[in-house]
Amino acid sequence: MDTLSYKTISANSGTVKKEWYVIDATDQVLGRLASRVALVLRGKNKPDYTPHVDCGDNVIIVNAEKIRMTGKKLTDKVYVRHTGYPGGQRFATPKEMLDRKPTFVVEHAIKGMLPKNRLGADLFRNLYVYEGPEHPHEAQQPKPLTLNEI
Repeated sequence: MDTLSYKTISANSGTVKKEWYVIDATDQVLGRLASRVALVLRGKNKPDYTPHVDCGDNVIIVNAEKIRMTGKKLTDKVYVRHTGYPGGQRFATPKEMLDRKPTFVVEHAIKGMLPKNRLGADLFRNLYVYEGPEHPHEAQQPKPLTLNEI
């Protein structure tokens, strides 16, 4: 028996093949979209997944302002931030954030599902979210991706 043939193969930055995908967020539920996109960004849908390597794909999300939330989350959920000054705690609902900055809601949901370390920051840089149906990444020839295919 040849024991050398049983070695575990780990992916690295040289062996990873990154793809480009475009996802239309029109009428998609935010949490379901975010969890599937986080899976693709992390690379867990690939057979050569390695936990400590960026082996995920690049994802473009269009029509972020047309995202859907179930229940009363649009008005009852609260995003909290702090300005850094005394008494500087600020609150905003998803409805307000969709009016002010539609991409924030999608980016915030996906970022929360990625690792909280340098790898997570690198993975988040592979995400591109746009308000409308247009995006400037036609040169990368992104393939359309539906959530059921992942």
